Amino acid sequence: MHIRLIAVGGRPPAWVASGVEDFRRRMSGAFRLTVEAIPAARRGGSIRTAIEDEGRRLLECLRTGDFVVALDEHGRELSTLELAAWLRERMQDGRDVTLLVGGPDGLAESVLGRCDLRWSLSRLTFPHALVRILVMEQLYRAQSILGNHPYHRE
Repeated sequence: MHIRLIAVGGRPPAWVASGVEDFRRRMSGAFRLTVEAIPAARRGGSIRTAIEDEGRRLLECLRTGDFVVALDEHGRELSTLELAAWLRERMQDGRDVTLLVGGPDGLAESVLGRCDLRWSLSRLTFPHALVRILVMEQLYRAQSILGNHPYHRE
């Protein structure tokens, strides 16, 4: 299964790029993971216009048949075991997964309307750069659960 993480924002700090790459490198077997970024829209004018521009560009990145997940603070919270079970279902469905991380002002309504799931990492607010690492670690952890690897401990 191919999992794509598409994030709005510029080039992340070196520590983020290193952390993301470390978890991407650890992934093997069932998941093929790619990380992509689209530039954030300029915030000189209307914030709504910026969000809509980012939304349009995110929607252009989607492929027909993808199971699309928005990282959204108002979304559904999943435990790590629930995430692993959810990923197992996606593997059985045979659909690739695209995870979307919005810009500093969130995701456009058009993007949220296209999503099959809204996923909340927590009720806390995280910096967008840190979200990339949190998502990657949770995907790696879920993969380790599915592969009976001892990384995750209950």
